[in-house]
Amino acid sequence: MPGSQTPQFTVPDLHIRSREGGYARGREGHETILRAALNLLVEQGYRAMSMRKVAAACGMKLGNLTYYFPTKEDLVRELLDAVITSYEIEFEAIIHEEGVSPEQRLEEICTLILEDIRTKKTTRVFPELWALSNHDPFVFDRVHELYARARAPLLGFIDEINPDLTPEQTEALALFISASMEGLTVFAGHDKPFEKRMPWLEKIAAKSFVQFVKSVTPDDFA
Repeated sequence: MPGSQTPQFTVPDLHIRSREGGYARGREGHETILRAALNLLVEQGYRAMSMRKVAAACGMKLGNLTYYFPTKEDLVRELLDAVITSYEIEFEAIIHEEGVSPEQRLEEICTLILEDIRTKKTTRVFPELWALSNHDPFVFDRVHELYARARAPLLGFIDEINPDLTPEQTEALALFISASMEGLTVFAGHDKPFEKRMPWLEKIAAKSFVQFVKSVTPDDFA
């Protein structure tokens, strides 16, 4: 069965940046809050992720929570930074692989993203943020910032593979690849109808994107 394939990549849920100074207990409290907030976002959605609920999930008073994060926006901003940083670390490892062609690295990074789509966190969190961004300017800005950071390695690989493209064409191609992969979330993500087909879709997508990047010309954008 296609769904029996063991994932090649695993992205941690969060990478929480080290904070300068402070006591160990303070750093632990900071991490506990972010993990509780992520769990609420995954299990109950953004609307349910109130400061009071996060505090309750951490077993602390609201006043203690606001010592770490004065507003929900502060909490969400740092939470999403911790989420995307975990991907950037994995991307960096692929970018700096020695003796691996840019075509192979592009295929690897596409495989990583598509495998991650099958996780509960990714299937639940990102579509919710997409929907919220239609009505919430703060979420809109955070989502577009997050995806700009996620597309950065694609820009580098495309430029290496096909240096004849202009920066604008390279950016459009990276956007197309990113959007094509993310669109599979609603069809083949966690508990979705075609989740078991995702290993096949990974192979199709990764190889297709590499061939497309190699073969596209500036004239194709005319």
